[in-house]
Amino acid sequence: MPDSHPQPPPSSSSSGASDTASLLLCGARLTDGRTVDVRLGGGRIEAVGTAGSLAAAGTRACGTRVDLSGYLLLPAPVEPHAHGDTALSDATGGPVSYDPQDVQRRATEAALLQLGHGATALRAHVRVGDVQGLGALAAVLQARRSLRGLTELTAVAMPRLLTGVAGAEGLAMLRDAVKMGASVVGGCPDLDPDPTGYVQAVLDVASEHGCPVDLHTDAADPARLSRLAAMAGGLRPGVTLSPCGGLGRLPSEIASRTADQLAAAGVTVVCLPQGGCGGVERRGTAPVRLLRAAGVRVAAGSGALRDVSNPVGRGDPLEAAYLLASRHGLRPEDAYDTVSTSARAVLGLPEVRVEAGFPAELLAVRGERLAGALSLAYSRIVVHRGRVVARTSAVREFCDSAATAELGLPRQGRGEPS
Repeated sequence: MPDSHPQPPPSSSSSGASDTASLLLCGARLTDGRTVDVRLGGGRIEAVGTAGSLAAAGTRACGTRVDLSGYLLLPAPVEPHAHGDTALSDATGGPVSYDPQDVQRRATEAALLQLGHGATALRAHVRVGDVQGLGALAAVLQARRSLRGLTELTAVAMPRLLTGVAGAEGLAMLRDAVKMGASVVGGCPDLDPDPTGYVQAVLDVASEHGCPVDLHTDAADPARLSRLAAMAGGLRPGVTLSPCGGLGRLPSEIASRTADQLAAAGVTVVCLPQGGCGGVERRGTAPVRLLRAAGVRVAAGSGALRDVSNPVGRGDPLEAAYLLASRHGLRPEDAYDTVSTSARAVLGLPEVRVEAGFPAELLAVRGERLAGALSLAYSRIVVHRGRVVARTSAVREFCDSAATAELGLPRQGRGEPS
């Protein structure tokens, strides 16, 4: 099997100063079958033209060139559900360390790993309170600062308890977390003795600060979900639920009615097809086709990344899309939407299309069609804010064979674009 070898991004500064430099992507294939050149500048797509047309403007005007012959060019995916404080902690073989330096190192490494897969932005859920206090959040926010220019990281503050005497400290810490820099409020209402009270407390804090809400729930209790939908309706900038695997275990009539209520309330569901996470005990993927049919926006996230909840988690958005296509029957285009356009909406990011004027947040994967890219996307080139920030090159080689020579079978060679 081919191995992927992430390579360091180009040595240009990560401060974002290079966003204004011009970059020409040559000979890229789009999902509609066209082969095009794409010129980037100022962090946006400046022009898209037929292959060779933009290069005619001259090298100085085009700036740096990247040959994308044999690559499919896509809007970059993003990661709407990561756990930066526990990522990559399974290798320790013991309790998770919440020492700030350990958390910062793991969160940074995890974000770079996911950047290599193509995710140019991610939302990290971080526990606050209990033994962590605000130390883990401070470490993840420090990781965010160090990653500026490479990827965009936002943090969700997740207290354990928010109701009763025991929840008073958690509520105070949630407010402190927002003041510190957490831009999303959330948590796990299923773990609180008063789940409805927990949700109300989160919504109150979100309303005070104008923050989005992102809650973990198995969604196995339709009455509780109905109350949540009624409470969340109209809240801006919005409410996200994940992973909602329990919806798939409900009778179809009840699940359909609940999906209609979520759609009416404007609630987004983030499913985790690659596995669960520590916030919810039960496993299973939300019924994505039922939710989409009801009009619910559905995005897909990675969940656990090599922690105790999923020691083999990859954090790869293309794998999430692949699983939704192969196991849940979504068309490749719809499956990729869950990790790109819909996931960007969850994060409050502008839409990306490979058209002039849109943000230069792009992923090039070796292949000619989206289905093939989801199946075998080894080689990838990631563009964030108009510059190449990560490359992964894979080489597949076979011994000399009459079969490959006579039939002209495709093979990946060492001729990767520079």
